Amino acid sequence: MSPPHVTARPAGRAPEDGSLRFGFACLAGRPNVGKSTLTNALVGAKVAITSDRPQTTRRVIRGIVHRSDAQLVIVDTPGLHRPRTLLGERLDSLVRSTLTEVDVIGFCVPAADQVGPGDKYLARELATLKHTPVVAIVTKTDQAPQEQVAEQLLAVSELGDWADVVPVSAVTGYQLDVLADVLVSHLPEGPPLYPDGELTDEPEQIMVAELIREAALDGVRDELPHSIAVVVEEMGPRPGQPDLTDVHAELYVERPSQKAIVIGTKGARLKDVGTRARGQIEALLGTRIYLDLHVKIAKDWQRNPRQLRRLGFYD
Repeated sequence: MSPPHVTARPAGRAPEDGSLRFGFACLAGRPNVGKSTLTNALVGAKVAITSDRPQTTRRVIRGIVHRSDAQLVIVDTPGLHRPRTLLGERLDSLVRSTLTEVDVIGFCVPAADQVGPGDKYLARELATLKHTPVVAIVTKTDQAPQEQVAEQLLAVSELGDWADVVPVSAVTGYQLDVLADVLVSHLPEGPPLYPDGELTDEPEQIMVAELIREAALDGVRDELPHSIAVVVEEMGPRPGQPDLTDVHAELYVERPSQKAIVIGTKGARLKDVGTRARGQIEALLGTRIYLDLHVKIAKDWQRNPRQLRRLGFYD
């Protein structure tokens, strides 16, 4: 049995008078449901870091989809979860405020995961947003057999009164065009805000810090990812060498034992983090990179208001 196929409605096309659509679509869901991977796939470029570790996303990331009939801004948000730290509370507040400021919401639920309490909780929360259409998105269909995808579509449909239900795979590209059409169909008419070719409005320095954090997350112990933060202290072309960019960054953890894990035996792990991050940063900036990376301790920074502000997580 083939998974149900959602066909884009005529509303997703450009209006007959030639006017354009512009607006914001927020991807929401519990942690690790594929929001960042889906954002990158829709944009066609890497604008958000990804990891198999839950709660990787800590900021609102905007990726811009350019079309002949519309400009769609995908807003990737941190996963909603029960906060255990001050950082968690601030991320939760960030998501909730973002949901009230967009034109359409994409509620993401993975195809292979049974609908759980977190999904049901978020579905109830989204139901309170009476004036914003919500599109239910069954993600990661490549990770489930067709029968399971069909069952998940039914289960997700029963969670709420959704404007649309769309199964997709960011990995294979399955129905990405359909999802884009559906999201665009809910946007208001208006001219594009961003210049053609611009894929995100995220500052390069923040994106570089995120790429370093992504490299640091790979292969670390389960308890460590939430304790890692990265700040780029200084970044710019080296004098006399315009094709070489110097990046000086600090990687923060909460305890000495975590610092030892990140650095590794004789610095081997930190060197590997730097090597992998450098490749990603060079692809982003289009220049050779000299990466100066140091590990520091900011004790219990996830619970410390002063440290959170220093690391860029404001009230």
